Amino acid sequence: DQGGARGGRSPTEILLVMHPYTSMCVCFQVTGEVGIIESISLKNFMCHSLLGPFKFGPNVNFVVGNNGSGKSAVLTALIVALGGKAHTTNRGSSLKVFVKEGESSADVSITLRNRGRDAYKPEVFGQSINIDLRISSEGMRTYKLKSKTGHIVSSKKDELISILDHFNIQVDNPVSILTQEMSKHFLHSKGEGDKYKFFMKATQLDQMKEDYSYIMKTKSMTQNAVEKHRELKRKYHEKEERYKNLASLNEMQQKLDELKSQMAWSLVAEVEQEMKPMREQIAAEEKSTVKYDQKVEEWEEKVKKISISLVVPNFWVSLDLKCTTKMSSFLILVLSIDRSHFVYLVILLFSLFCSREKQDLQRTIESKRRNLAAMENSRGNQVCRFGEHMPPLLRAIDEADRRGQFKKKPVGPLGFCIRLRDPELGLAVECCLKALMLAFCCDNHADERELQRIMSRYFQQGRRPQIIVSTFTNTAYNVKSRAVDHPEYPTVLQALDIENSVVANCLIDMRGIETILLIKNAKDARKVMQSVNRPRNCMEAFTREGDQVYYNRYYSSEQDRVRYLSKDVEEEIRFENIKSIFEMGFISVFKQNSLIKKINVLVDLCVSLCLCVQEEELEELCSRINVCREEFEAVRDQVLTHKEEYEEADQLCRQQREAFNSIAEEAEPIKEQLSSSDQELARSKHHKKHYDEKQKAHVDMIETLKTNLNVKDLELQASIAKASEICPERLDVRRTAKSLDSEISRLRHKINTQQDQQGHRDTIVRQYHEAKENFNNIARQVKGLEAFIRQLTEIMNTRHNVYAEMRMYLSVRCKYYFDSMLSQRGYIGKMTFDHKNETLSISVQPGEGGKAVLSDMRSLSGGERSFSTVCFVLSLWAITEAPFRALDEFDVYMDMVNRRISMDMMLKVAASQRYKQFIFLTPQSMSSLPVNSLIRILRLKDPDRSQSALPFGQRNPE
Repeated sequence: DQGGARGGRSPTEILLVMHPYTSMCVCFQVTGEVGIIESISLKNFMCHSLLGPFKFGPNVNFVVGNNGSGKSAVLTALIVALGGKAHTTNRGSSLKVFVKEGESSADVSITLRNRGRDAYKPEVFGQSINIDLRISSEGMRTYKLKSKTGHIVSSKKDELISILDHFNIQVDNPVSILTQEMSKHFLHSKGEGDKYKFFMKATQLDQMKEDYSYIMKTKSMTQNAVEKHRELKRKYHEKEERYKNLASLNEMQQKLDELKSQMAWSLVAEVEQEMKPMREQIAAEEKSTVKYDQKVEEWEEKVKKISISLVVPNFWVSLDLKCTTKMSSFLILVLSIDRSHFVYLVILLFSLFCSREKQDLQRTIESKRRNLAAMENSRGNQVCRFGEHMPPLLRAIDEADRRGQFKKKPVGPLGFCIRLRDPELGLAVECCLKALMLAFCCDNHADERELQRIMSRYFQQGRRPQIIVSTFTNTAYNVKSRAVDHPEYPTVLQALDIENSVVANCLIDMRGIETILLIKNAKDARKVMQSVNRPRNCMEAFTREGDQVYYNRYYSSEQDRVRYLSKDVEEEIRFENIKSIFEMGFISVFKQNSLIKKINVLVDLCVSLCLCVQEEELEELCSRINVCREEFEAVRDQVLTHKEEYEEADQLCRQQREAFNSIAEEAEPIKEQLSSSDQELARSKHHKKHYDEKQKAHVDMIETLKTNLNVKDLELQASIAKASEICPERLDVRRTAKSLDSEISRLRHKINTQQDQQGHRDTIVRQYHEAKENFNNIARQVKGLEAFIRQLTEIMNTRHNVYAEMRMYLSVRCKYYFDSMLSQRGYIGKMTFDHKNETLSISVQPGEGGKAVLSDMRSLSGGERSFSTVCFVLSLWAITEAPFRALDEFDVYMDMVNRRISMDMMLKVAASQRYKQFIFLTPQSMSSLPVNSLIRILRLKDPDRSQSALPFGQRNPE
């Protein structure tokens, strides 16, 4: 058809060829359109770094080269890339052996032609299909199926299998690709069974035979399953027979059910009879409860009257016995006290309060004195500022370290190990670190326990310093990524000079000092922390006054001065001296009786204070004294005013005391009256308690009876519920539960006896229904299986007949082509198939026509045997279809004459089948071949070990 392409296909060239053996004129396509190999290339495959790309012609291709040049590698790569298994190549059992030693993977690329009307998905792949295979060093292979333009269409092996099925490419068929090992095993084997297997494999009859065998095996298994189902039918009939024999048991079971219903309602009636006397007893006891209630109310009224008459006398008697110690009595009876008496009590209570205040102030002064002594000691030793126990504690730690009691000497107190870069931030740092100023750090828990033991000697009372366990390191943490970086304000870490990395790491871990800013001004701190764009990583901030600032709240500091980090020790000592002198002065004030003496004492204190101050501070103190004098004048005026009020209150107090003494004298006869009233009250309480107990016992008895009645009522409700489940309608039963129970037992024994003989009724019914349901289901399945077996048998009989005819037809064609090819050299031969014993015997005799005597191939020479083998292969080519055929070193055992004749025969076959592709691998030079456009020779040079790629040449560029 030279007229163009219909449907978008390229025109196809047609050739009329005379068949070389039959003298028939056959119409062929000039070249194959689908499935032939256009090119192949190898990288790091077997022992070759690079082979190709090889451009194959559409008809005859010779790959020639000496041993080691890569011929067999090309054929092996072709098998593996087209999905063949490793053992099919006879070169190894695993794909990883094909990867060149020292390389991580091997690559094979094959291009298949995809033209004409039989093309595979031409709209996707185009006119060629590129198959790229990569084999990893672990033996894993991955595919990339590309179109002609290089676009990756798929990477699944299923797509490759579909392509091979569409092109009828069979890489495991020896007729399509015949390797050296396959040739030695089948063709050059002397066994007739091997030749028969080769014939069956080449024609794919062995695959059909295996498929038929699998189908027949499945049919046999299905028939066995049907036989088992027939056994179930017999068992079903047995259970059906037993089910029919249950008629007599049904009557007895019905009678048993009636007796059970009567038994249930009989139990209900008995419970109701038991509850009737219980209700009557409860009603009688509740009537007698009124008598006990009256007695209890009578004696309770008497107790109340006597108690009320004793309230006021008891107050005065208790007042004589130091009522100030009984605050609860004072609060209860305060409303019944005269106003003058109340004022007197208030004065007494105030005196007690002043006494307690004096004691608290003395304890505070003692504490201040100890702090002052510690500060004075800190002039030569700053450790004293951390408490009076800290110096001896550190000396004990040093002594223990010298004795080897610590693995690593503890570090502390942490506040002693840090220095301020800016003294104004001392209060802010102390408010931030708080208890950590006194804390110690240990490397391990053993050192912690030893330090705890030492601390127990110096801190027996009160709170001990905190101990932190953290592994000691010589380098400080790198906190650059999580620290606050502000251009104006420092963090706590930046404001401190810390020489010991252990201390720095401990404060970072425990307090996160790299995330806390120090901002002196409170207004600026609020502005920075509570703005929308607050500093990154900043958790909180502290002001110069120690106030704590968060992004959503603000806390004022309770601490008003620096305790540990102050550098001016003298100023601290002077401050403590002033506080101590004033507090001691307030103690002496409490000992005086007039406000004038208190003021004089304050003046003396100021004078003594001035004597303590150094000469260079005299002027400042004098100015303070002037201020104090002015305040003193103002206070003195107030004192004069309050003095008059005090004298009036004192006079009133004396009057109230005289009244109190007179009342105490009048309290004596009241005491006697109280004694008799107490006796009467005790007697009344005794009678009330007696009747209370009797009333409680009576009520408890009634509650017990009601509880028992409720229990019986619950039992009745449960009995009614059970009886309603058995028989919803209530029965009027005259018989007792005992008689009904005996009859039920007798009837149940009779039923059990029959069930032992026939089986339990419920079990028989259940088994019958189960067997019936299973039988019906299985019967439907068996019916379908039997129909399937009949249809399968018919199909398999037809297929076996067709298989036998096809096998006979292929055998006859193979014989015919074999005789025709032998006659090219004047040989005669005979091919005998024994399909029953699965053997193929070939007899060949070289000679002249009828004069030759047939003999087995084993008697032939090597060249004659190889020629006969080629004829056998060509006859199989004639009866099978494949887009390409490949032979590896087909002429290795031939002499020059047989090689030339075999080559001419194969070229004739190739010329008659120009739509198929032929690839021959041979170590011969093939220099005697005629120059022809249909023949392409790919000549491989001997490998050069120093080169990574093997060059090749082509005799014909076509």
